[in-house]
Amino acid sequence: MHQQMTEIDRQAQRLHDLGYPALAGLEPDDFDALVEPLRQVAENLVSAGERIPFVLVVSSTLVPTVEAVERWSVRGRGGWTDMTAELADYRPIEGVEVPEQLVYLLLDVDTGPDTLDVRPDDALPMIRDAGRTPLTIDEGVALVTHHPDVFETRNAFQALGSRAQNKRVPSFWVSKGAPRLGWCWAGNPHTWLGAASAGGRTR
Repeated sequence: MHQQMTEIDRQAQRLHDLGYPALAGLEPDDFDALVEPLRQVAENLVSAGERIPFVLVVSSTLVPTVEAVERWSVRGRGGWTDMTAELADYRPIEGVEVPEQLVYLLLDVDTGPDTLDVRPDDALPMIRDAGRTPLTIDEGVALVTHHPDVFETRNAFQALGSRAQNKRVPSFWVSKGAPRLGWCWAGNPHTWLGAASAGGRTR
């Protein structure tokens, strides 16, 4: 219990270290007030197997996606994205219910190693059949923010829970030596990209 409380403290502190309160236009104490209601939930969380128990997610409504991505650091390189112009077109897909809260917990997180080399179009029903939910872009950003070693300790991943009116699936991997938010086609399998999922979200 204590260890998991320490973990939410770690994630909250990381957001402070990355300048999230200022990016959100909030005083540090006001930003902390958004996190505080989640602490009691976090202390009781137990993840299944090798999954990540929880990830503290900050909505892009509060901190814009591009600014959050640029604060990543993997192997000494900052994050980048070439999706800047189209990010606003992506919305949660049907069946993915994102909390109204600007800060929430994504629960029981998995990067989808069992869906490596599976087309995103085929991975989505696999996730749903397992009673899980695909990640959104905001949630993928949060996962890399709090676990920048994810590409080494786990696998690169896709966020099937956010889509625009096209066949592009938001994807997270290391490109040109730096962490990247990009996209891959929904009908193409990749040996190095899994379909990330979660057990749920706090309300």
